[in-house]
Amino acid sequence: MTEPADSPKAMWEAFLASTHDPPTAPSYTAWHFCDTQELADALAELVRAGRKRATTAALWTHEPIGEPLPRPGDLSVVTDWSGRARCIIRTTSVEIVAFSEVDDEFARAEGEGDGSLAYWRQAHWAYFTRELASLGRLPADDMPVVCERFEVVYGVSQGSAAPLGTPDEPD
Repeated sequence: MTEPADSPKAMWEAFLASTHDPPTAPSYTAWHFCDTQELADALAELVRAGRKRATTAALWTHEPIGEPLPRPGDLSVVTDWSGRARCIIRTTSVEIVAFSEVDDEFARAEGEGDGSLAYWRQAHWAYFTRELASLGRLPADDMPVVCERFEVVYGVSQGSAAPLGTPDEPD
């Protein structure tokens, strides 16, 4: 059976075929942002449009399942909610800080809402409240968050991406 043209595997293979400098990592991860279709699709488009260049995760969600933290150089296929590949990103930096220590510049790099730190805090608090509920935890100002910066390395051609609007909640 042939992979659909918009599958993560097909995009990965096209990326490998297009580059003169293949990645040293032989594999990739494929995932979507957030926990709803509307937000996952909108955030993927913000990445494609060049507005979103960072993401944040609660460290507490990685620990129980032993999920490895992102590392600089990691490659990921960003999908929409339905699993269609939208672009490939490369992690450029990862920092673990307390929720309360995330700064204005990082909030702007996330590219969501109005780009303010106030928006970032409100939206991420709501998201982490939902996400951590399954672990029996609540967000806290001192909870560690994984602040990941990335760049798009494949999948966006000139003029092909446009923001879909402003999502109300973060990744």
